[in-house]
Amino acid sequence: MLRIIVTSALLLLGGCASIVTGQNQALSVETVAEAGSSLPGANCKLMNDKGSWFVTTPGSVTVTRSYNDINVTCTKEGHNAGVATAKSSTKAMAAGNLIFGGVIGAAVDAGTGAAFDYPSLIQVIMGKTRFIGGEQAQQEEKK
Repeated sequence: MLRIIVTSALLLLGGCASIVTGQNQALSVETVAEAGSSLPGANCKLMNDKGSWFVTTPGSVTVTRSYNDINVTCTKEGHNAGVATAKSSTKAMAAGNLIFGGVIGAAVDAGTGAAFDYPSLIQVIMGKTRFIGGEQAQQEEKK
């Protein structure tokens, strides 16, 4: 009987991040001019290995989470394109899922992307390429 209870508990806890936050994430995208002023009305394409999404700034779009970074390219007539790459990071609950949900739960969350997160706001500077999160962003900030 105890074996059945433990097995059931592990199956219920497997995929914990999937259950708590799911495979999708809402992202807000805004564009600014090189001078720093808000520049609404840019058309942006967000891409990762799970798909492509489109939004007009300022706006929000729901994307599928992934281990891979998300690339955002924005265009607006009269301005050079702006590009931002937002780093995918592992959510803290992924480690807890490994402990409580076991290898199966962790594998499910990693495979579906549920174990990962992007910054909730992606700011694209028109005419520039920038990195958000990770070592590349830290190096840019030091320049």
